[in-house]
Amino acid sequence: MQELEALSPFREMSAAGKELLRKGAVGRHCAPARPVLHKGQRVSGAYFVVSGRLRVYSLAPDGNEATLYFIDPGETCVFALNSLFNDLLYPAWVEAESETHVALIPGAVFRELFSREAAIQDVTVRALSTLVFRLMAELEEIHSYKLEQRLANLILVHASAEGTLRMTQQQIACHLGTTREVVARLIRELVAAGYVQTGRGVLRVRNGEGLARLIGGI
Repeated sequence: MQELEALSPFREMSAAGKELLRKGAVGRHCAPARPVLHKGQRVSGAYFVVSGRLRVYSLAPDGNEATLYFIDPGETCVFALNSLFNDLLYPAWVEAESETHVALIPGAVFRELFSREAAIQDVTVRALSTLVFRLMAELEEIHSYKLEQRLANLILVHASAEGTLRMTQQQIACHLGTTREVVARLIRELVAAGYVQTGRGVLRVRNGEGLARLIGGI
């Protein structure tokens, strides 16, 4: 697992820790929009994203999805760690947003690494802190923003440096916890206002300042 060792904090581990990691860690390829973990599943280890991105989401009784947080390269899933350390079933759903490579560190190996490697202890604490802030940000957005403001915020936060957001309307709907039809209507309004331009599975920002003003209620 040379790709995993190249990521912080694994490159900071001791030689013995790296040797243990090589013996235990296994790679896993995750195709886009395919389930990685499901609610109620028993977790067998710690999941670290090597490349791509995972989306952790909840599912409402009416079938609507709502994103809880994303896991980017070098990051791990705190829900999985909590399930692992406390012998709990996984409390949400996980899918890959794009072609994603994940390293699975078996539970026994991760516990041993956690007990003796300061770098692993650090990444675990930082992952928990990051999750708290991300969940608080999502809750604040849900309670204070209208849906069109949340959409504008999603576009600005997740668009590339060139102003391109590669998400389908269904993916956006799942992230916002609404339906594709509602998202399609909101996007048409943004297009009519000259804020974005649409393409197949992509949105391009035309007026970032306008989107920012919309978020601010101006």
